[in-house]
Amino acid sequence: MDLGARKLYLGYLIPGVAKTGRQSGDGMEQSGEHRIPADRATVWRSLNDPAVLARCIDGCQSMERLADNRFAATVKARIGPVRATFDVALTLARMRPPESYVLEAEVKGKAAGFGKGSAEVALADAGDGATLLSYRVVGRVGGKLAQIGARLINGAARKMADDFFSAFHEAVDPARSRTPATNPP
Repeated sequence: MDLGARKLYLGYLIPGVAKTGRQSGDGMEQSGEHRIPADRATVWRSLNDPAVLARCIDGCQSMERLADNRFAATVKARIGPVRATFDVALTLARMRPPESYVLEAEVKGKAAGFGKGSAEVALADAGDGATLLSYRVVGRVGGKLAQIGARLINGAARKMADDFFSAFHEAVDPARSRTPATNPP
């Protein structure tokens, strides 16, 4: 496997990666935007609340705040044929409350492999009390994860990001979870 294929994306564990992606010689990048039905202060608080994050990240078994800008998490995930429990160390850097930060992640999955990446997260008022969350993620993986290929990792990343944002919308707007879904004809 060539070096470019081995430098894959970590976003399956970093919230907010869903819309676009490309692989370059330096790793994988993905970016996108989500309109969150809550004011910017509420979104900022929720993005920094380990209890909210633990509820929103599929497979998250634990999330603990170690310091104002550091978290530790344990996440059980399946990426293609690889199923493992990952130890995740998260650090918030370049914080500008309630506007932006950089989320740095280091992931260790024992025999499953490892990853390292960062996500630039920015919040802006979107009108009507909503917030526009934009992100750009860059990451790399190694070990068994690097061997399964970019398509499987990207597919899993998109699904996990979509699941995260669905749960995050409900966490910041509980009325949404009580509204019955409508099925189109």
